[in-house]
Amino acid sequence: MTKRVRAKYKVDRRLGVNLWGRAKSPINRHEYGPGQHGQHRKKPTDYGVQLLAKQKLRFYYGNIGERQFHSLYTEAARRHGDTVENLIALLESRLDAVVYRLKFAATVFAARQLVGHRHVLVNGKVIHTGSYRVSAGDTVEVRPSMKENIAILTALDSREREIPDYMELRLQERKGTFLRVPQFADVPYPVVMEPNLVVEFYSR
Repeated sequence: MTKRVRAKYKVDRRLGVNLWGRAKSPINRHEYGPGQHGQHRKKPTDYGVQLLAKQKLRFYYGNIGERQFHSLYTEAARRHGDTVENLIALLESRLDAVVYRLKFAATVFAARQLVGHRHVLVNGKVIHTGSYRVSAGDTVEVRPSMKENIAILTALDSREREIPDYMELRLQERKGTFLRVPQFADVPYPVVMEPNLVVEFYSR
């Protein structure tokens, strides 16, 4: 479990954006960083801009570890096609991201916890690794004992997010299908993401 679970709003203030588009984010009240020097940010260098873009994308998916995130970039660059599209496809195919997109959890951190506690099934089989890669056509559901869990019901009822069109949810069954691997333009990020700068950062 990441240490950022209880500090996700500090991440918002540090990055200067409402990263997950949540109503309770402190950035909605103060558009500057934490601390006494938070209102006096210097103009970032090109490196700083690239680093910020990387941090936004890495934190958005639940503060993925730097080594693991770099491995995702390496695989994206190795694959045929556009590295940006490949990187987003790999990130959106993570099981914790799919659980989050299907609204089984209110946050990506909660989604990872749900998976880690063995409450999620992929094609009928319990998977407890958040980084597990879901394929197009796979079904993802919560275990029968968790279908009336209050946290899951609250997340499903939330209007903060909509389920993207590359997912299909059967609400009564608490089961969803990962219809297809999305392109970058399909992903409903609440803030501007610049994965092209992430690619530039790693390819320096």
